[in-house]
Amino acid sequence: MALKIMIQGTASSVGKSLIVTALCRIFKQDGLKVAPFKSQNMALNSYITEEGLEIGRAQAVQAEAAGIKPSYHMNPILLKPSSDKKSQVVLRGRVYENMSAEEYFKFRPKLLKLIKEDFDFLAERNDVVVIEGAGSPAEINLKEKDIVNMGLAELVNAPVLLVGDIDKGGVFAAIAGTLFLLEERERNRIEGVIINKFRGDVEILKPGLKMLENITQKEVLGVIPYIDVKIDEEDSVTESFSHGKGEGEIDIAVLRLPHISNFTDFDPLLKINGVRLRYVDKGEKLKNPDVLIIPGTKNTLGDLKVLKDYGLDKEILNLREKGKFIVGICGGFQMLGKVIKDPYHVEGEIEEIEGLGLLDVETVIEKEKITSDTMALIKEDLPDILSPLRGLSVTGYEIHMGKSRILGENKHFSDIILRNKEKVKELDGAVSEDGKVFGTYLHGIFENRAFAKEFINIVRKEKGLLPIDEISDYREFREKQFDYLAEVVRNSLDIKKIYDIMERYREK
Repeated sequence: MALKIMIQGTASSVGKSLIVTALCRIFKQDGLKVAPFKSQNMALNSYITEEGLEIGRAQAVQAEAAGIKPSYHMNPILLKPSSDKKSQVVLRGRVYENMSAEEYFKFRPKLLKLIKEDFDFLAERNDVVVIEGAGSPAEINLKEKDIVNMGLAELVNAPVLLVGDIDKGGVFAAIAGTLFLLEERERNRIEGVIINKFRGDVEILKPGLKMLENITQKEVLGVIPYIDVKIDEEDSVTESFSHGKGEGEIDIAVLRLPHISNFTDFDPLLKINGVRLRYVDKGEKLKNPDVLIIPGTKNTLGDLKVLKDYGLDKEILNLREKGKFIVGICGGFQMLGKVIKDPYHVEGEIEEIEGLGLLDVETVIEKEKITSDTMALIKEDLPDILSPLRGLSVTGYEIHMGKSRILGENKHFSDIILRNKEKVKELDGAVSEDGKVFGTYLHGIFENRAFAKEFINIVRKEKGLLPIDEISDYREFREKQFDYLAEVVRNSLDIKKIYDIMERYREK
């Protein structure tokens, strides 16, 4: 069986996902075959594997860092919140059903066999499995029949490293408090502590580290500095929304919907010179962007109602009157239409809602979810303003419950030609007669370098600006970011000690 190490944290957003990503790249660089694993993930940022199965995006990113293809085995359970009280439960890449917290709490012990099978599948085929916990192992109200933190560590007999975030303050109390709330056998499984997101002179921190070791009897295996690395975030607890990218001749605003999903769609835009990307929350003004993007969402009808409650629909219609570009991705595309219907109450209590009316489209939310790795050709008959996009081949992925149909004169945006490597011939999206408004179900479309460049140049031309000649390859950029992350973490942690810990547990 493979070596294994588990990363748990004192809280959510302390950096577990990023440290797992770094370790996956480090072990790969050391010549080992490595895979990530997270038994249960709660996130709205998801990814579609080549087989058309849905997993948490963090595990897909970790697989990319490890140099392997993402698989549902890496994240057998994905919870996608659709409201404050319910989540869509995705098992092994496919929708199971919507459950309340109480329903899922009763259901989860039945998932242990599935989790162990998927972990063993990875352990039998790799040299190392790097396991990620969720939230904190010291959530004492949730510890019974735990399947994602200490319960999982015991199930697969994995050693644990505990991560604390010093940037938030109170890291010593968080680490000591977490250990105090664990049972003795659980504390014994924690083989070391990692301090993450440190800013400043580590020499000043060393006396505190020594005191922490004396108090907890746990060795501090390293201090990782605050790293400005551009790697996909796990969920909406992210700094991306607060800072975006502040300067540029082209102003792109993205609506931060309450249930925004797959917001990593827009990360490639951050790397284009001359582009300013910002996220607009409910209650904020859109101002006067050159491009407004309405992103994907886990609750299209509910988020559209919130958008209207805050008057953002009127601001969007005002942008349309000014001739600004308005783009909808997935749920955002559905919002641009005339009406959205949810006859089976898949998303919630709202059965029908009037859309923004910018595209002549009707959407019906259906029970079956479309998840696919997709290739499409942009339509050849797009309006003249979008002519540079005509005929471009683009790849991405689809995750949607709804199906949309054009009611009037609007044209489709693209022809889908491959889904999960199988040839198909289906129409996607819609575009307004003047080409200033368009929508598509294709997530990841801006990762296509030619498409992103041509679209930005269309916007630049509209503003009287010179075109950009080239943009960087986003996939190459990501590889460099993985290597940079691995270098910083390798230099910050006692990697030899981590190898020793893993070898010791393999012998148990």
